[in-house]
Formats: sequence, C-alpha cells, structure tokens
Amino acid sequence: MPIPDYQTIMLPLLRQLSDGKNHQLKELVAILGQEFRLSEEEMNELLSSGQAFVFTNRVGWARTYMKKAGLVEYPARGVVAITPRGLDILKSKPTRIDNNLLKQFPEFLEFQNLKNDRVEEASAVGSSLEEKQTPEETIDEAYLSIRQSLAQELLDTVCSMSPAFFERLVVELLVRLGYGGSIKDAGRAMGKTGDEGIDGIIKEDKLGLDIIYIQAKRWQAGNTVGRPELQKFVGALAGQGAKKGIFITTSSFTKDALGYAPKNETKIVLIDGVQLAQLMIDHNLGVSLQRTYEIKRLDGDYFEEA
Repeated sequence: MPIPDYQTIMLPLLRQLSDGKNHQLKELVAILGQEFRLSEEEMNELLSSGQAFVFTNRVGWARTYMKKAGLVEYPARGVVAITPRGLDILKSKPTRIDNNLLKQFPEFLEFQNLKNDRVEEASAVGSSLEEKQTPEETIDEAYLSIRQSLAQELLDTVCSMSPAFFERLVVELLVRLGYGGSIKDAGRAMGKTGDEGIDGIIKEDKLGLDIIYIQAKRWQAGNTVGRPELQKFVGALAGQGAKKGIFITTSSFTKDALGYAPKNETKIVLIDGVQLAQLMIDHNLGVSLQRTYEIKRLDGDYFEEA
C-alpha cells in the first residue's frame, strides 16, 4: 500500500501510546510500519533530498503535531508518551485524528500561528486553506512551521540539560553575537562572581572596554520571570557599580517585568525562551544545516533587446 500521510498516521500512533508507557520513536516507526503493512522498500524510501526516510519523517511530524495539541509529551529526549488529553481523545473513539480535530485546542492554533481573524476561516475551510496559497506562500509558511517546531525542540532540549551546560550555551551565544572576545575569555567570566543576582560577566567588546553582567534562568515554561527578579538583578548591578545587564531565561517574562524600567541609568536587555531559540537558530548554535533551497525568478533585464 502507499505510504500514509502524516495525518493518517496520527490515530494509529496515539493508539500505540495508549499503554501509558514511554516509547522510542524508532520503536514506533517499526510497529507502525507493520500495522500499515509497508514493504521493506517502502520503509527505506527516501525524501527527495535523500536526507531522511519518508515514513520515519511522517511519523515524526505526526508526533510533533499531536505534541503541539497536547495529546502527547516528551518526558525525556527521544521519548514520547501519551497525555491525559490524548487518552480522553481515544476514549471518544475517533475514526481519524487530523489537523482539523487538533484545531479544537488553543495550543495547536497558536502553534500554527493563526491570528484571531483567521481562526474561524481556518476551522471552516480545514485543510483546503493551504490550497488557496501561492507556491511561494506555501513555502514561506512551511519554513516558518519547521522553524517554529525546531525552536520548541531546542527549548525542550536546553531545559533538559544541566545548569553548567546552559551557562556554556549562554556564553557561546553571546560570543557569536559579538560579545566577550573569545569563548575562552568569556568562559572564565561565567559563574565566578558569586554575587547575589549575578550569574556571570562578559566583555561588551573584544577590547573589554566595558563589562556586561548576566543573569541566566533555566526555567521550565510556565515558570515566568516576574518584576521582583528584575529588581533584584538591578540591585545587584548597582552593588557592582554596573549599568548594563542581560537577563536570559528559557521561559518568559510577566507583563509587569516587560514594562519595568529602572529609574537610574541601568540598561537591561531581556531575552526570553522564544527569542533565545530564534537566536540559536540564526547563529547556528545547537543546530545543523539539513538542506537549502534556491527560489529563482525570471530576469527581465536579460531579455531586453537593445
């Protein structure tokens, strides 16, 4: 039989997770391959890029989409398990799980980056929404979707690592942004001040003309950074006679924190989890290039005759 699309895979995948145990993706791919009666040739069929197996790739996307809707979770790296919401969906005995069904959950709509004025339209037209887009729009939206999924995967992975690893990650990111000179110099500054409210210091430039103080919070999503945390940081900066700081968190900032502006000349840059992940992608930290596409258009100047 032909290799099923990722939406067709969703329900069988969720059923395989109904035992409540943790499962490896490789294990699930093998089981689902047998369930769909795929031949060895079909199991080994590659994407046009030649970088991944078609069926494995589609199982991965089925898992990702259901994770965004809260039906499954990743309790550890490379592991997937069903959630109470996923069990509830199975209890309703659906004949199919697809994107239209997942749109009932706000988290999935947010993942798709659907604006309020598009939610009703998306619910009404379902999967035909993509058919109304131009090829360039489809590519752009697909790129943003892949990038958004990668950003969330980056954050999940960073939060699972040790505090020491997170400190090194922060150092390398800031160096790639142009701070600190070399990683070696910047690394010596991290975690050695021992001052309350300060996790490290880094040079503002390669010459070290000024120092920037760092606060790094490796917090889970939902554990937001509030205004009191920023006030403590500002107080710590004042104790050092410093006026510049960077506050980085893997979670997010409350509205009060975002609106907080020190009355003195202290300048604080806030970087939340979303921005952290995007900066990591932009500066190729913790990610690797899979493939590139070139979009070309007609060169009208070439065809102009003198």
